[in-house]
Amino acid sequence: MNAPRPGLILSDVTLTYPDGADRLTALDEVSLDVPAGTLTAVVGPSGSGKSSLLAVAATLITPDSGRVSIAGTDTRGLGRAELTALRRTAVGIVFQQPNLLPSLTAAEQLQVMAHLAGRAPDRARALELLEAVGLADQADRRPHRLSGGQRQRVNIARALMNDPAVLLVDEPTSALDHERGAAVLDLLTGLTRRRGVATVVVTHDRSLLGAADAVAEVRDGRLRGAASDDDRANLR
Repeated sequence: MNAPRPGLILSDVTLTYPDGADRLTALDEVSLDVPAGTLTAVVGPSGSGKSSLLAVAATLITPDSGRVSIAGTDTRGLGRAELTALRRTAVGIVFQQPNLLPSLTAAEQLQVMAHLAGRAPDRARALELLEAVGLADQADRRPHRLSGGQRQRVNIARALMNDPAVLLVDEPTSALDHERGAAVLDLLTGLTRRRGVATVVVTHDRSLLGAADAVAEVRDGRLRGAASDDDRANLR
């Protein structure tokens, strides 16, 4: 039996932005451990630091201090090209809006990700992932012929194309009704388990937190973990 892959670790991460003559603290000594095969939901009010946490975890922003480890790789000291290569091979990002290329079919949306990572545009793998998200019969349809929920499923499958160790998901249900949103969260949970991915989902929909293995709340740049059922109930 193969050992589980290392997941995502943020250790004492602090991030500040210029604010006139001062600096605004977006993340204040934040620590987060997401093991492989688990899903952590991150909640919090607008402006609390959720988006900053996701950007740091994706290595899109370098924090002022602290450590970000992705699949066992310490990102401190890595150059821009090295971080780009790490994102392409070890990190899958599901943006709030699918931003699918209108001229490409569902399968081609996935194949282009492999091409960007320097791999062969494997149609067989693209079809396998589309089947995993329930879209095997939509592989040759372009975005305008897909529903909002289907486009989001393509978005998720695309993020998994290069077999990432870490999956970062930004508000995946914001444009969906509750039933379709719950279906997307169930899908993410199942894929996380089966593929051994360390998944972080930023969401405003607290009714969906029951699908998560752990819940963390961001307020004023500080992270509060909620591991117990009582804590989960208080966050809903």
